[in-house]
Amino acid sequence: MSSQRLRSRSSNLFVFYVLPLAVLALLTVAARPQDAKPVNNNNDALSREVYHQLALLPHLTVFDNLAFKVDGDNVTLSGAVSQPINKSDAESAVKGIEGIGTVTNNIKVLPLSPSDDQIRRAEFQAIYSFPSLQKYAPYAVRPIHIIVDGGHVTLEGAVDSQADKDTAGVRANGVPNVFSVDNHLQVSGATSASK
Repeated sequence: MSSQRLRSRSSNLFVFYVLPLAVLALLTVAARPQDAKPVNNNNDALSREVYHQLALLPHLTVFDNLAFKVDGDNVTLSGAVSQPINKSDAESAVKGIEGIGTVTNNIKVLPLSPSDDQIRRAEFQAIYSFPSLQKYAPYAVRPIHIIVDGGHVTLEGAVDSQADKDTAGVRANGVPNVFSVDNHLQVSGATSASK
């Protein structure tokens, strides 16, 4: 009986201690393909990291749109944000990335306006509550960004089809007190051939 318990205990030790260490060693080797083949373009890695850091900003909403360009170790930020903190947070996040030299912050801070805030809410309701566009609402980062500046609306982001792009534009144009709508949505889905 005691030898059976000893075998059971040694098999538990193997399962709980030795096996996880072996799996961890294999995952560590598998997760480092750059050791086998050198990376020629550092811009790709920097671009991915800039994108990642900007996506993690806590105060960004569907009413903000950030863009960037990486040129060597220099990054240029652009886009428009509805809150001033987003401009400074974006610059700080990118400056903290290893390998970044200079950061040029061309992000526009949209003017604070109760009228624009009302249009933002109405645009959000008009777009994300429409049946064929509701599929975009559950995303953590909603793909259709609504930029409102002095009553002028710009739609940024990506949708699955030309029909969704057109529908979003029509819905945005139907909101009262809007002077103009620029639909810059990109078609990125399987039906992008109809673009």
